[in-house]
Amino acid sequence: MSTLHHLCICSEGTLAYHWSQFDIPETDQEIVPELSEDRVVEALRRGIRQGGKRVGSVEVTTSDITASSKMIDQLFLLFLFLLSEKCFYSLIAETTNKEFTSPEHPKRFPIHSRCQWQIRAPNGYAIIVKFRTFHIEDDCANDYVAIYDSLSPDSTYAITKQCGLRPPTNPLEVVSSGNIMLVNLITDVAQRPGFRAVYTAVPTIAAGSCGESLTAPTGNFTSPNFPSFYPPLLDCNWNINVPAGRRIKIEFNMFRVKEPGVDHSSCHKDYVEVLGKKYCGERHRLVLSSTTNSLEVKFHSDESYTDKGFRIIYTAFDPVNPCPGQFACTSGYCIKKEQHCDGWNDCEDMSDEKSCSCDKEQFTCSNGLCRPQYFVCDRVNDCGDNSDEEHCDCGRAEERCGDGACIPQECICDGKNDCADGSDEVSCIAAAGVCNDFSFKCENKQCINKVNAECDREKDCSDGSDEQGCDCGVRPYKHNRIVGGQNADVGEWPWQVSLHFKTSGNVCGASIISNKWLLSAAHCFIHYKITSNWLTYSGLREQNIQDSSVQKRTLKSIITHPNYDSMTYDYDISLLELSNPLNFTNTVHPICLPASTHVFSAGSSCFVTGWGTLREGGIVAQILQKAEVKVINDTVCNMVTEGQVTSRMLCSGYLTGGVDACQGDSGGPLVCRSDVGKWFQAGIVSWGEGCAQRNKPGVYTRVTKLREWIREITNI
Repeated sequence: MSTLHHLCICSEGTLAYHWSQFDIPETDQEIVPELSEDRVVEALRRGIRQGGKRVGSVEVTTSDITASSKMIDQLFLLFLFLLSEKCFYSLIAETTNKEFTSPEHPKRFPIHSRCQWQIRAPNGYAIIVKFRTFHIEDDCANDYVAIYDSLSPDSTYAITKQCGLRPPTNPLEVVSSGNIMLVNLITDVAQRPGFRAVYTAVPTIAAGSCGESLTAPTGNFTSPNFPSFYPPLLDCNWNINVPAGRRIKIEFNMFRVKEPGVDHSSCHKDYVEVLGKKYCGERHRLVLSSTTNSLEVKFHSDESYTDKGFRIIYTAFDPVNPCPGQFACTSGYCIKKEQHCDGWNDCEDMSDEKSCSCDKEQFTCSNGLCRPQYFVCDRVNDCGDNSDEEHCDCGRAEERCGDGACIPQECICDGKNDCADGSDEVSCIAAAGVCNDFSFKCENKQCINKVNAECDREKDCSDGSDEQGCDCGVRPYKHNRIVGGQNADVGEWPWQVSLHFKTSGNVCGASIISNKWLLSAAHCFIHYKITSNWLTYSGLREQNIQDSSVQKRTLKSIITHPNYDSMTYDYDISLLELSNPLNFTNTVHPICLPASTHVFSAGSSCFVTGWGTLREGGIVAQILQKAEVKVINDTVCNMVTEGQVTSRMLCSGYLTGGVDACQGDSGGPLVCRSDVGKWFQAGIVSWGEGCAQRNKPGVYTRVTKLREWIREITNI
């Protein structure tokens, strides 16, 4: 038997960890099944009883004896720290800021770093650690910073485990529940700059002491220490009371109460409780309303894993008219009257689409919802119960092609393209060598019949060409989802470019597709092809602030598509060659170009970005704006644009209006996130009737249809 001892001096006294490793000779392997964890624990306890409870003049108290693989893993980690004495630190927190950094920061830390910082504060104080910079490899399995509400790396007291690169607008800030904290840095062979952190002692928030009584007609409150991570072991109560006859609406403009492995339907660990229901996880929108003039909001955090928490804005309202001039959702959320019974779930609880009388231009779903007539038989389940797609099938012995045509069943998977679009051979086991409109074409001419095969982290082509050139479409910085926020965060859209013409400031947008090529719209340059009149700004967020991270470039050449039609906006695409290449950074990074076979499904959520006018005829934005829009299927797109779209165009937006690109956004990217987290450019802002008008979605140049032209010019 071999043993390892590790002593950890805690504020409460001396805590000793004793690790015993039992080595069984190979000749006695048959007794291994008899060596259970219970028998090991009993043997250890018996030995302690026989050996006494004093070591010299020091009394020893045994608080717990366990035997498990999990415990061994934790003690092994402590053993690694002991072997790395140069990276073991004991820090004392005071009420003034002190600093510590990862090894060799701001240079890259050594490989296989195993570092530990034990931080203590006086009794009655907690510890807050704020990471001013944070850059660890984005692989939390092998590279991470783990922070504990104790002085040992016990997962039951873990506050958080983080990796990746964080922007200055989304710093990592954590708080302990008491006067001790442990910070661990674990890395493998990947080297990054690491972190710089400051730590301070702050008064402890005792469980049950947070929260307050609120009586103002409107106000706001947050989780403790927001926007820093809330501490473990808290229970807070806010009691809101407004005048009789009024009701209370609470809206969260940040909600992050996430914990690994928690079922968000039960929320059995950290949660916010309102009206008897618990909420946890990360929520895009959360609006709740009371039934009386009082409302209690409870917040609970357990001993492990915390998060940024929440910010609540509350308002007293008249229950007779909760949304003056608007439609009131069941939750209390207010939407435009035009969005009521328009066939779209704007309330997110379907309350705006219930009990509606469908008009003659709408289809009545079996569940009572109303949908536009042209949604029927478009191969998309628009009703939710598929009733708009029932009775749309072909004959008994027939199958339907992707374009709606019917073919005999025996033609399916027969090795021939019987459907004009080749959809009859897409999902066939024997169709590996059959090429059709849906096939991804490898460089060696091999055809892959798989939807969106490129850059999906699976090698489908025998030559690996489907996974080449995939260092794109990633956002180096980690970002929060801010409910209702439209200002883009720093580095949130690192491929976005601002195009300035002479002294007019931003007039169009573009996207980075390589270090020397940008993608934009042809109509931005049809009368302005003199390259010296243009400047490009990459890594820009705010037009009036151009710091050292912004890269300014001139243009070497402007190439518009030879088939561009200024009357119809067909082939509205241009390529811009930079005079000097870009340096890729945290805020400057290329977007992925989709293969010509890439599918952006109708209903997919995508984002359009730019510095265009905030509304039709309005002023331009100074801060980069983002808008989430939906891809609209081609049938609907053609209907609402009265046949003006070509196969080189796609529609995206909302038929109800309200969200759209606008003047000044032209040339900017419409990007969609793939299942593996890569962002691909689906469209280029091209044209539209007005901005955000009802039944007038934005029309974009369809990148997939012009992918080969881009390749011919740029070799990308």
